[in-house]
Amino acid sequence: MNQPTDPAELSRLALRVVELRQEHRDLDVAIATLQAKVDADELAIKRLKKRKLQLKDSIARIESALIPDEPA
Repeated sequence: MNQPTDPAELSRLALRVVELRQEHRDLDVAIATLQAKVDADELAIKRLKKRKLQLKDSIARIESALIPDEPA
């Protein structure tokens, strides 16, 4: 991903990271709630964990794009 230079684009990406982090935290709560149940739906838990990993990857990718490249 190329590094954006437009301030509006940087702002949009920073806001997106905040949204993704919030969704990641919400999934933590949802997973913990499901795991606390005796009759927990293991498939649902696996799907939530997979989504959580996808969010983590997306956050890392966007944050990497926000870090300026240093000349060698």
